Formats: sequence, C-alpha cells, structure tokens
Amino acid sequence: MSGLFSPGRAGSAAAEATSDTAFLTTLLTVEAALTRAQASVGLVPREAAAAVTEAAADVGRFDAHDIALRARDGGNPVIPLVADLTAAVSADTAPYVHRGATSQDILDTALMLLSARTLDLILTDLSRTERALARLASEHRDTVMPGRTLTQHAVPTTFGLKAAGWRSLVLDARDRVASTRESLPVQLGGAAGTLAASRAYAGGGHGGCALVEGFAGELGLRAPALVWHCLRTPVADLASALAVTTGALGKMAADVLTLSRTEVGELSEGAGGGSSAMPHKANPVRATLIAAAARRAPGLAATLYGSLVAEDERPAGAWHAEWETLRDLLRVAGGAARDAAELAGGLRVHPEAMRAHLGLTGGSIVSERLAVELAPLLGGARAKDLLTRAARRARAEGRTLAEVLTDEPALRDIPLTELTELTDPTRYTGYAGELTDRALERP
Repeated sequence: MSGLFSPGRAGSAAAEATSDTAFLTTLLTVEAALTRAQASVGLVPREAAAAVTEAAADVGRFDAHDIALRARDGGNPVIPLVADLTAAVSADTAPYVHRGATSQDILDTALMLLSARTLDLILTDLSRTERALARLASEHRDTVMPGRTLTQHAVPTTFGLKAAGWRSLVLDARDRVASTRESLPVQLGGAAGTLAASRAYAGGGHGGCALVEGFAGELGLRAPALVWHCLRTPVADLASALAVTTGALGKMAADVLTLSRTEVGELSEGAGGGSSAMPHKANPVRATLIAAAARRAPGLAATLYGSLVAEDERPAGAWHAEWETLRDLLRVAGGAARDAAELAGGLRVHPEAMRAHLGLTGGSIVSERLAVELAPLLGGARAKDLLTRAARRARAEGRTLAEVLTDEPALRDIPLTELTELTDPTRYTGYAGELTDRALERP
C-alpha cells in the first residue's frame, strides 16, 4: 500500500509497523510462540516447537497476497496461513502446528502484538512532542497574546499558557496509551473459549492457566483472566486511547491552523508546504494532516465500539469488522503523532504579531479589568453599562478606550496616563505565568 490517499501516515513508522508484511510476520510469530508455550508445558515436543519456529521465521516463503485471496473461503487469513505453515514443516511436525487453537486466538493475539509495537512508536513521538511543547511554554511564559472565545478577542492570555495546555493534552494521551499498552492481552481459548482441545491433548491435565501464561510470556503480552473472544474490552480500550490521542493532537493543530492564517500570522510552521498553483504560499501542512487524522479517528473508534456487541461465544461480523478498522486507527494515530512531533519541534512564534493584535480593540480587550477597577467608584452595574457604551464609541470613532473614557464626566478626575495603564493588555494576564509553571511541573 503506497499511501497515495494517506499522506498523513505515508512513510511513518506506524505505517511500516502495520503493513501487510508486518501483519503476516506477526501472525507467524504468534503461531510459533504458541507452539513453544505448548512445549513448555509438555503438550508439544520441543523439537517440533523449534521446527515450527524455524519455518515461521522465514517470512519470504509465505505469499501475503495469495493468503488474502484464499482467506475468502474461510473468512479470515489464519486458515490459509496455517495450511501454508503446516506444509512448510515435516510430516512429523505438522500435527503440532496450530494445535488446540482457533483462528481468532491467533488473529486477536497478532493484532494485540501489532498494536503493542505501534503504541511503542506512538509513545516515542508523543514524548518528542511534549518536550518541544515544554520548551515553547517555558520560552514564551510571558509572551502576551489575545485570548479568543467564540472566535472573538476575550481577555489577554500568554502563548506559554497555550503551549502548556497543548502539552497537558499530549501527556493525557501519553498516559492513556501507556496504560493501554501495558494491558494488551494474548488470546487463547480454542473453539469456544474453554481450551477444551488443549485439555484433551494434555490427557485431562490442569495446565490451561500455565499454557496461557507461557504464551503471554513468549510475546510480552498480558495473560488475561478470561478468554475474550466476545469480551472486546481490549479493542475498545485501544479505540479510546487512539481516538483521544488524535483528538488531543488535533486541538493543537486546530489552534495552529487558526493562528497561522495570513491575516493573523501569530504562528507559522517551520517548514510550510507549497502549492501546486500559488508560488507564494507556505501552507501549514503538518497541522492540516493532523486535523484530518483527528476527523477520521472518531468514526474508526465508533466502529470498534460497535463491535463490543458480539453475540454467542464467537461472533459473525463484529470481530471481522475490527481488523482493518483497528489497523487504520493505529496508522491514523501513528501518523498524527509523527506529524505532531515535527510540528511542535519546528513551530515559529511571532510575538510582534501577537502584540499588534492586542491593540486591535484599542484597549477594550481589558474591559473586564476596568469593570473591576471602576465598580467601587461607580457601582458594578453602572460601570459595566458605561464601559459597554465607551467600547462601542471607541470602535465607531477609531479612538482608544482610554481616550473615550476621559470624556466621561464621572471619570474626569482620573488622568489619561492612569487610564492608559489600566487598558494595557500586557498588565492583565492573571495567573497565566504561574499556571504555566505549575503545568510544566507535570512529568
């Protein structure tokens, strides 16, 4: 898959980790691990486990496209893969391939292993992103800019606080991804989740739990308390962690897209992309790709949530709907994490534009402060009414709020210099600096 329609994930480590070849390799890894785990509890000769492991390691002998075409007959790729793996070992070893397992055991476990490896890559990129954002928050702790609510100037804030907020979201995503990564389980239950065949092969012994734990140990995954053929919490947890991650990164991207508009120009990407028709453009491509990922992820996650409704001991359709969806979501989140690290690492901040925009309303951006300061003199309701009228006059007449206020009879005893100081946006950022400092204490 070349990724012509998916520039957000093309060339990313997550895309490579979830390729058809990677998935095929993971399926074979799981089959070999199962045989070794069975050998460790005496269900399979160690020589057979070694032979299966050796055959499974030669991925080149297995044709992913051919397996995919043959998967139509049984509805999943494990069936033809097992046939090919069985044919790749000696007649003496063949009976021990896939022994006691069902297709869902292998495919579910492979998807968990594939997910674990991809989440590790995502965690690396999230760490890169949070470090870059911590640097930006620290450097711009006191860089004042307009705070905007419902698209309009509200009160001043700082870019440091904004960057600290982005970092907080990234850390939230990191924590969810890390927790999910540690909880990913193997799947091993046999035909209907009872491990009946494994017990039969053991001659009625009591080695089921030891087998599952050995299987998990072989793959570095968790041994679940129960078979989860129809208990799809692990997949739902992945959906949640990945959707939260893309959404968290999407918030940063949305802000960058808004603040890098030509008429705003408070931020710009370090290496903007070009246009096929307009040579002057430097498009915020990284932010654009992240925003696209953030729009795709919720729909993918919804499909995985829908598969929680899985009937009987093994479902028809609900399980099958997960495979490609989960891989797509891993790729979407992985690509977004890669792009976020590049975006945060190269982001350019333009304090001069921020400062210029603070003056667009002629001091009205701090009308809240003036309402507090004038309330003892005029009363709260009268102060608010006066400031509302004064702000309208300032806009209509192209004057500063301080200048208009000097015309008010009730304020004539207040010097213009004092009113000008009261309307200075850089002097009304509340606890932005302290809040930034506190946010940066979070490891």
